[in-house]
Formats: sequence, structure tokens, C-alpha cells
Amino acid sequence: MRLFSSVLLPAILPLCLADACSQLGASIAIENVTVNFVNFVPAGTNLSFTQDFGLADCGYPNALVTSDMCRVAMYVATSYRSGITLEAWLPINWTGRFLSTGNGGESGCIQYTDLAYTAGLGFATVGANNGHNGTTGVAFANNSDVVEDFAIRSLHTGVVVGKELTKQFYGTAHKKSYYLGCSTGGRQGFKSVQSYPLDFDGVLAGAPALNYPNLNSWSNHFYPIFGDSGNATYVPISLWATVHREILSQCDGIDGVVDGIIEDPELCRFRPEAVQCAPGVTNSSTCLTSAQVGAVRDAFTDLYGVDGKLIYPRMQPGSEVIASLVYYANGAFSYSSDWFNYVVYNNSNWDPATFTIADAKEAEDQNPFDIATWNGNISAFQNNGGKILHYHGQMDAIITSENSPIYYNLVSRTMGLNSSALDDFYRFFRISGMGHCQGGDGAHFIGNQPASVSTMDPQNNVLLRIVDWVENGNAPETVTGTKFVNDDPTRGVEFTRNHCKYPKRNVCTNPANYTSPDAWNCV
Repeated sequence: MRLFSSVLLPAILPLCLADACSQLGASIAIENVTVNFVNFVPAGTNLSFTQDFGLADCGYPNALVTSDMCRVAMYVATSYRSGITLEAWLPINWTGRFLSTGNGGESGCIQYTDLAYTAGLGFATVGANNGHNGTTGVAFANNSDVVEDFAIRSLHTGVVVGKELTKQFYGTAHKKSYYLGCSTGGRQGFKSVQSYPLDFDGVLAGAPALNYPNLNSWSNHFYPIFGDSGNATYVPISLWATVHREILSQCDGIDGVVDGIIEDPELCRFRPEAVQCAPGVTNSSTCLTSAQVGAVRDAFTDLYGVDGKLIYPRMQPGSEVIASLVYYANGAFSYSSDWFNYVVYNNSNWDPATFTIADAKEAEDQNPFDIATWNGNISAFQNNGGKILHYHGQMDAIITSENSPIYYNLVSRTMGLNSSALDDFYRFFRISGMGHCQGGDGAHFIGNQPASVSTMDPQNNVLLRIVDWVENGNAPETVTGTKFVNDDPTRGVEFTRNHCKYPKRNVCTNPANYTSPDAWNCV
């Protein structure tokens, strides 16, 4: 079955693509849109992007274009004091599909590699900077319009403009509309589902930053727990490998085989006291003091608020080596500090070391533009025939994977639908051994981004799977991931694994052959 076929529509046939692109640039007249440039880009071009204007931290210096395309760069005003930088990549091999990419973290970064990936597959693709440049929240200060762009307006505006450009360029409207995003991009996907249910037919949302104000509180609360080097509770990076080994010792075998991967971290109730130093032992590189053990236990404990309600679930065990670099042993987390500095309190002098659950309540109560994205009623999206493929890595060191099931279950309760009924339009997959959107010890190559492609088979590629589901009714029962030797595809496959649809979990029934997907069952 071919999901993608080259289509060159009559509106383009009389002209070469370069001429059509030039003609588009001269004819664009969309309200609030200022065209910066319109260029024909031939396949094989390695585009370089400016690193000025705070964009050097974005990590997108270049991207390889794999299909001839028309590149449109624009500024779109969203208010008298805010606007977005938007790009549309319109490929010659258009399939009739439209797609919007998302963003990550607090970033105002167009994710150019996602644009290249999807335009190369024949999607008319758009991406925006989320209303500001760079990877900090400084632009939020004293400007709620920028916050609104970040919450949802940037994405929706890009969709509206992008669909109109697509129609103008190809001479006909798109047939199906898709979304691709992870982290903040995952939240944006669900926000579109909740607030603009007609924008997309299929949404691929990974590791979503749902319950966003509370996520910032949770991310911030690790700093007061561990403090800085010299504090009694501080656990240095070197000791987190010891903690990780003990977690695997206690929990790796729960799934039926000891393979260095915890399939279902929710089943792991880690006891950190197992690595506490013996009486009289100090300054050890292989054990923790009582104060350190207490801090580690706090990190793996749900965070509750002043009203006794859950703020955010615990960090899932298994991610601690990377999480120590992000949260535990590296001071305050900048994204969370920025949210409190520039949005919650609008006070750049606020000290993240002073964070308490009273600050969490302030952030939750504020919830600008309903950025929490915590609405369990997504019936309008369902009624429009939309499909959601939601995934979350079970080794995520930035957004605990235990929050995604909480949202899934919220939808179930709110809409009165059991998992069988939800399956019609919303399916959630837990990707064991996958880090935050990519990487990790498990079979994490699932096609959710260009660096994670193993094959173009929809069973192994979640982007093509959401298309297959929307257009052909082939809903996923499992998502097959691949682990390459040293994560290098040129070195061959180490193992593959079929990741289960929630609420099922993977159990190994043939430990001697655990690298084979047939050795596992979803139960």
C-alpha cells in the first residue's frame, strides 16, 4: 500500500515550480501577513538559517531539503504588540495533505528539521516561532499577547494562513490536515484538539506538556529538594549512576526479563534506602547519606498542593541519569524559573530556591489562556472524525511519563468512554526506554521525527500511521520501535519491540529471546 504518491496539480503544470513560486510571492494578500521572501528551493539543498535574534540556542543551523519546493517566509501580526514568524514549505510532490509542526520547551524556534521531514513526504507544511525568538521566556514579561501566542494563537494562526497559502499555490484546498509535535508541541496538539477541533484530522502528539502551569511547578520543585553542591541533600551527578543501577536491580525484572529497560515504570516503587551508606561511612562514591536518600525519595514521590490535590505525579524511575543533568544536580530549571519570573509574578528577581506549593497554587490559579490544556471533553474533535495518536517515552527525563495516563483517564471519565470506545479516535502508547521525544535505552526509533526514522512502514513510523488511520481506517494496535546498535543505523539493528496500547503493558514470555518482538505480549 502506498500512502504517499506524487501529485502535480493543474494549477502548477503550465509553469515550472520556480515560476509558480515567484508568482505566488507576487500575489499573496492575506490579512496581517507581511511576506519576507518567497524562494524556490531545489531538492538536495542544505538550507542554512540565521542564528541571529537569539536563535543560536534553537539548535537548527541547517536542514537538508529532499524535494523541490517553494519556501515562503512571513511575519504575521497577532496584535498591535505581538506576531509570529511563519514559514510554509510547499513541495512539488504534494499529496493533498497539509501539516503543521509544533515547538518545544519555551522555545520560539521553527523546527526546521520537522519541516524538511514532512515536506519531503509531500505534506504542505508550516512551522512558526510561537510568538517569540529563542529558548527563554523573557519575551513573556509585560506582554500577555506573547503569552497568548505561546499558549495556542501562534499555532492556530499558522494553520489558518498555511491552509490559505496551500490553496493559492496548488489551486485547490488540502484533502486532509495533520499535526506533528512533541513536548510543548505535544501540548499544542492537544490544545488544538480542545480549542480548535476543526484544524486537524489527525494529531500526532508526543510527551505532551499537559497541565502546563503545574508542570512548571513540578519542574521547579526539584531545586529546593536537592539544592546546590555543598547542601546536605545534594546528590552529585556521579552518584545518580548508583541510584540508576539500584532502580534496575529492584524493577527491571518486573516485566519478565532483565534487559536494562523498565517496560512499565508505574509498577516500580523504588526504595532508595537500599543505597543508604552503612553507619560510619561518609564521602562514599557508591552510597547515599540519610539526607540524600530523603531527597531522592522526595523526587520519586507525587507532588501535592496546599489543598491536598495532586499537582503533578512523581518522576518515573529509570530516567535518573539524564534527569540529574536536567533537574537534580544542575540548579534551577530555566524554563520553570522563566515561567514564574516573567508570567506568574512578572518579577525577574523571584528566586526559584524559595519555591513552595503556595507558588504552585498561584501558578495554577492564574493559568493564562487556559494554557493548562487539561480539558477532558474532546467530543467536538471526535465528532469531526479526528484521530489522536499519543505517545510518551517511559524514560523521559523532562516530563514524567506518569502524567500522560492521568490525562487519558481524565478523558475517559469526562466523556464516559471506556478504552474500547476511546480506541475509535484516541489511542495512547507508552514507548519503553524512550527519553524525551527521542533517544534512550529502548526501541525508540518510531518515526516521530527525522532523526528517529527506521523505515517508512506505518507499523514502524507513527507519522505514517496517523495518516493510515485517518485515510484508510488502519488504527494501530501496537507501535513497533527499533533500537540500533549505539543508536547508529549503519551498525545494524540491536532489537525491535512492539509497544503496547494503553492500558495494556508489555510482558516478556520468552526471556531467552527478548530481543525479538515475538517474545513479548501486551497484557
